[in-house]
Amino acid sequence: MSESRPSVLFDLHTHHDRCGHARGNIQSYIEAAIEKGLTAVGISDHSPYFAEEEDRPYPGITMGKSEFEGYVREVLQLKEKYAGKIDVLLGVEADFFPKHLEVYRSFLNKYPFDYIIGSVHYVEDVSIFKKDRWDGLSKSEKVRVKEAYYSLIEQSARSGLFQILGHIDAMKGFYPSFSSIETNAIEKTLKIIGEEDVAIEINTSGKTKDCGGWYPSDKILEVARHYGVAVTFGSDAHDPERVGDEFEFVRKRLKEIGFTEWVYFKEKKRIAVPL
Repeated sequence: MSESRPSVLFDLHTHHDRCGHARGNIQSYIEAAIEKGLTAVGISDHSPYFAEEEDRPYPGITMGKSEFEGYVREVLQLKEKYAGKIDVLLGVEADFFPKHLEVYRSFLNKYPFDYIIGSVHYVEDVSIFKKDRWDGLSKSEKVRVKEAYYSLIEQSARSGLFQILGHIDAMKGFYPSFSSIETNAIEKTLKIIGEEDVAIEINTSGKTKDCGGWYPSDKILEVARHYGVAVTFGSDAHDPERVGDEFEFVRKRLKEIGFTEWVYFKEKKRIAVPL
């Protein structure tokens, strides 16, 4: 007997050309999702730097503040346009900066998001993807940086702003040795995520970086399951061709690890889907 597929096939993490480093408009991602047979697709482009004075201080990283309302409006219009064909979900990927948390909260709470992904992209004011940040660091300094990363993820889990935490071991992206830096910070963080009842994503964009595979690793997912952490799926597509990338592969792996369900969100309400 062939294995049955889940009733809802979804991808909650997609970007588009507004952010400055993705290809294709929002509609092209929706059309790609339909073509792949998905039943729900989340549009979750990078939020502006709300706490900066400039409208768009980093054009190659995210949209300007002045574009944000138009982004929300377009997704809501496309949600209506595609009703009956696919469930279009309004999301956003927001950076987590502790000192600017309330600024972000005030902006994001103005809009009817189905979910907000909270991602740590900067540790000690340096991008997690900056490979040479590790050059010359001692073993203890590397541990300090890794623990600082997970401290920020813990804080994001406790913030109450996010339904999903993005790519929680993405610091390995261009530095695969990150995974072998020994510290119990990951387990401590996953315990807190479980207590705070925030979902983490399995993000298949790791395959586009030096580390390969996806975020987080199977080892981390095993610990996440132990602490009752809910999981969801996101391709982190920056190209329409990657929408839904490895959905079935991830689903099967999660079942092997011992998960029985994963989740998606509508109007910030969590919906469980059996694996």
